[in-house]
Amino acid sequence: MTIHNMQTTTFDKTGFEQWEETAVQSLKGKPFDSLITKTIEGIELQPLYTIESLDKRMQTNCVAKKDSGWIIAQQPYAEDGKQFVADLKHSIERGNEAIAYDGAKQLQWEDSSLAEIGQLMTQYPIFMTNTTQNDPFLKVFLGIPQSDRSLVNGAISVPDWSLPEGFTNIRTTGADMWGVHHNGADAVTELALTLAHAATSAEKAEKFSDFANDFFVRFAVDTHFFMEISKFRALRILWQAFCSAYSLQEAPYVPIIATTSLRSYSKLDPYVNVLRAGNETFAAVLGGADVITVYPHNLLTGPTNGAVRLARNIQLVIKEETHADKVIDPSGGSYFIETLTSELVEKAWELFMEIQSTGGYEAFLANGRLETLLGQRIKEVAKGKQSLIGTNVYAELTDTDFSDWDGLQLYGRLAEPFEKLVAKRKDNHVRTVLLTFGDLKDFKPRADFVSGFLATGGMRVEWSPSFDNAQQALHWLADEKPDYAIVCAIPSVTESVLDQLIEGCSDKLILDAAGKYEAALSQKWLKAGLNGFIFAGQDKVGKLIAINEKLKGGATDE
Repeated sequence: MTIHNMQTTTFDKTGFEQWEETAVQSLKGKPFDSLITKTIEGIELQPLYTIESLDKRMQTNCVAKKDSGWIIAQQPYAEDGKQFVADLKHSIERGNEAIAYDGAKQLQWEDSSLAEIGQLMTQYPIFMTNTTQNDPFLKVFLGIPQSDRSLVNGAISVPDWSLPEGFTNIRTTGADMWGVHHNGADAVTELALTLAHAATSAEKAEKFSDFANDFFVRFAVDTHFFMEISKFRALRILWQAFCSAYSLQEAPYVPIIATTSLRSYSKLDPYVNVLRAGNETFAAVLGGADVITVYPHNLLTGPTNGAVRLARNIQLVIKEETHADKVIDPSGGSYFIETLTSELVEKAWELFMEIQSTGGYEAFLANGRLETLLGQRIKEVAKGKQSLIGTNVYAELTDTDFSDWDGLQLYGRLAEPFEKLVAKRKDNHVRTVLLTFGDLKDFKPRADFVSGFLATGGMRVEWSPSFDNAQQALHWLADEKPDYAIVCAIPSVTESVLDQLIEGCSDKLILDAAGKYEAALSQKWLKAGLNGFIFAGQDKVGKLIAINEKLKGGATDE
């Protein structure tokens, strides 16, 4: 083909209908709707988004950030004020750009250390969370000269405490969604509660404009990458609409502070938390966060210097490698992101109206909706509908630190049920075997599945030799005397051997079968003495607890 022919070649235009037809053919009998994913927010994620997708929705123009880029705000993890200052300076020399203080773990402060912090505050912004009015760190504000106080900027929120005069560039009215996020809230609920919190704060202010100019938002960023990007973008649109409702047509800029979520962090295989943090951080960047804090991967058990360095470098690598800090709205223009942003705006505003009509922010927190959402999340993780790599899927049976760091106040982590199961099995050695039948290619899929299933509860398995019949398996069991066995074979083989295995095995052996079977057959086996079944989509936590109750160690306390 000549260059001229290549330049003049055209292709037939195809529309959504042609794409859908091709997609259906590739599904091999499954319906097209199987490609649609419904989220916890009640949003249906489509397999393909086009400009027509946007045309079908409310048209919303994303309100851009004030500037491109974001502030890296990494927190030092110290035992006293002197170490905090030293670690902060070390961090700033290596890329940190702010003073981040979390009062969940109060420190002892010397006047000299507070004075050093005060000097740094005139050069770097400060962001404070979880701080109470009796925290000695607050003395730092009194030590800063009146002439320097206007140089200090940032965002803090301390209940029942007033910032000394002169700090005109520090925001003190914040909607902190950290708590509701970890109590189960989805993106729509977080956005709606942000507005409800803002409405409550606005009612207390003498002038709405004064409140609006002092307002900031703090979001935790979860691992649902595109949803989190859209959440940040939706907030800016909703804030504009909120201010318009108060007759303020030009909405003041609202800073969004982002922290990586700990909802999906796990003590099991903790290095996977590095991947979670990277995913969450990049979502915050693309969504337009103004300030970002990344938590170390081993924060749950106590951050180490290496983990703190890794957390800081996540942001530095993103800045260096993606250049996203040079673009105001990196994800803008994507049909998917724009449509999802619009859907979040619509649903969040609708829920905000509902919250306001039923008592407001505090009333919503008390009505049990968050508990329901958290229960739904825990159920999805237990059944494997939501994956926690290294925890409820692809679990590694390695030594695990189950201690709790004293600098963290947290509720609602999804990995906790599995951590409790693994911790219980740590010092309770039980011999578990997989009874395999037939050819390797036939039984291996089920044996692999069961091995992975039990590993999420801290149970290590052995594979038996491959048997040809039930009698071979019974002789082997009599010699080996395991505590727990699972039959792993194709359905037809399982059905041919299971009756004999149930009748011939020791009463002390707990026997399960891999797979799901017709109800009448299952009931027959259970009545004959079979313990139960292991299959995909099962409540792993419930099944593993039931197994533990029958194994050595007695009933569990999960």
